[in-house]
Amino acid sequence: MNTHHRARVLLQPAYVLHRRAFRDSSLLVELFTPQYGRVGVVARAARQSSSRLGGVLQPFRSVFISWSGSGELPSVSTAEADGTHHWLTGQALMGGFYLNELLMRLVHRFDAHPDLYMVYHETVQALGVICRHQAVEDGRTGVEAFSIKLEGILRLFEKRLLEEIGYGLVLEHDAECGQPIEAHQLYIYRPLQGPVRMDMIPRGERSRRLIIRGQSLLDLAEGRLENKASLREIKSLMRAALAEQLGDRPLNSRRLFASQ
Repeated sequence: MNTHHRARVLLQPAYVLHRRAFRDSSLLVELFTPQYGRVGVVARAARQSSSRLGGVLQPFRSVFISWSGSGELPSVSTAEADGTHHWLTGQALMGGFYLNELLMRLVHRFDAHPDLYMVYHETVQALGVICRHQAVEDGRTGVEAFSIKLEGILRLFEKRLLEEIGYGLVLEHDAECGQPIEAHQLYIYRPLQGPVRMDMIPRGERSRRLIIRGQSLLDLAEGRLENKASLREIKSLMRAALAEQLGDRPLNSRRLFASQ
């Protein structure tokens, strides 16, 4: 739905995906909204000390925002925090930046995805919850539990994002014969096609292919992401699936993760 010609939008729920300095005292802000999708706006004078906008328009803070003006970059008229600010730190913060970068790269401007907006909202909430839990846990067991929860949260978001933009994964049946996935079987996942039982593929075609257990496919299909072995395989699967959409340009947030 292309709505960039719309003159005035009032109190639209939104999250800030990205912001950067613009001219002397303004901000260019990339928003994600349920009704208008991804929208770029100018928050004029938002970097002046007298402006409230700069403090309100922060990543991972849910806001109600109004804008007006024609063209690709309308101007913010008001922005109000709805009282929800998810304080993310460490790996969870980088996970949040990763979500934002995926949306920036894979969701088109003015393409509404209300269901995906709710998925994003719930995912950011889940990141905030594991941050709070990590703060009261310590030791190796706590770190490992946090890591498993974080991986599960990110993988489920990737799955829902691909579904929403029309590239959902085949997870519950063999893409070639249509038989239900069997937990104990090994599959080769063919990009843009789906899983095929490995023993049905000639040996010469198996090298450099993505091999995944049926159990891992079923775990992802059912959102049951608590097994480390499954999570490793699912991460490889999601990376391959996203690469088909992202192209050759690397994600900055992945470099941040790697540096940690």
